[in-house]
Amino acid sequence: MVVRRRKKIRKFRGSRTQGYGRVGQHRKGGSRGGKGRAAGRKHGHMWSYIVKYEPDRFGKHGFHRPQSLVKEPRTINIGELEENIDFLLENKIAKYENEHIVVDVTKLGLDKVLGKGKITKPLIVKAKSFTASAIKKLEEAGGKAIIIH
Repeated sequence: MVVRRRKKIRKFRGSRTQGYGRVGQHRKGGSRGGKGRAAGRKHGHMWSYIVKYEPDRFGKHGFHRPQSLVKEPRTINIGELEENIDFLLENKIAKYENEHIVVDVTKLGLDKVLGKGKITKPLIVKAKSFTASAIKKLEEAGGKAIIIH
């Protein structure tokens, strides 16, 4: 490459517009296609720059988990408790007190006991809430429903 001894601007010194025509041309942002991040998408004359150097500038990115406004209570049926009572006793989630079996369903991360299914053993169940049929079935089997706040 040959070294250029004189800069091109030296030729234009004293000429008022330095070869850019009418006074004021080549002065503001319009001569460079806008200032800053202008003209990225709408006018698009800098689109190739965005595609190459800022591919994540536009659009949505990632996931957004929808948050439910009303939290549904986590439930278990009375019949499911009856079926899994042996497992609960083995893992010390349920325990014997006199002839009753005491189960705290809040330890299982549950809130409400529903009345579906059959129950034969006398269970004392502790939960935040019960359905009317669940309370009835527990009492018929010789157990009790205890509401925890």
